[in-house]
Amino acid sequence: MKQLTDVQSLRYCRHILMPEFDYAGQEKLLNSQVMIIGLGGLGSSAAPYLASAGVGALTLIDFDTIELSNLQRQIIHTEDKIGINKALSAQQYIANINSECDVTAIEQKLDDSALSALIEAHDLVLDCTDNLNTREQINALCYHHKVPFVSGAAIRFEGQVTSFNWQPNTPCYHCLSQRFGEQQLTCVESGILSPLVGVIGAYQAMEAIKLLTGIGETLVGRLALFDGKTSLNKEFSFKPVNNCQICG
Repeated sequence: MKQLTDVQSLRYCRHILMPEFDYAGQEKLLNSQVMIIGLGGLGSSAAPYLASAGVGALTLIDFDTIELSNLQRQIIHTEDKIGINKALSAQQYIANINSECDVTAIEQKLDDSALSALIEAHDLVLDCTDNLNTREQINALCYHHKVPFVSGAAIRFEGQVTSFNWQPNTPCYHCLSQRFGEQQLTCVESGILSPLVGVIGAYQAMEAIKLLTGIGETLVGRLALFDGKTSLNKEFSFKPVNNCQICG
């Protein structure tokens, strides 16, 4: 297990000063490997916060390339990166934030077997994708390997975040989608307010840090909703579904 150097202790001293965090929490981050799937709006916010917070290794997965319309909200990508793969662009951006963070960029779409093997090798997964099928795939593979994951979504003025850690009597994402349903609209079809993805992506990074360090109360079994129009937060609790085809 890696231990903090004197330089790292100075860098992360604002974390270490918090009694709940201290050196132990920071060293848990240093020794963590986190996978982020999707480096669009949500990933653009979550990835820099995790790197700057001191997560030791990040794996970034996205097979899409940057387009002009992405720049309205995907703030780690810049005009000179149009046409470049998003995971590669994010890797270059993070290198300037924290050169000690070991970042791997995966630029191609992975089949179920390859994605499963990667998930198994990580401590936590962030779902920053924008479609239901991929979320369900991530959920099933994370449940199979018992790797915690944080799911976020944002559309128009509304965003949501929830977490899964596979402790006894806790639900999976499929339990949520069965109960509340899941709209399959995209930003291309419906639009999205630029700062919303920053709010939700940062929320995902916060959940990830809590899950990795064991600090605080996570959103396991709870769905947090944010309404950008009113700036109001709501929360719904949900339990495992008895006949869930993933965790039931």
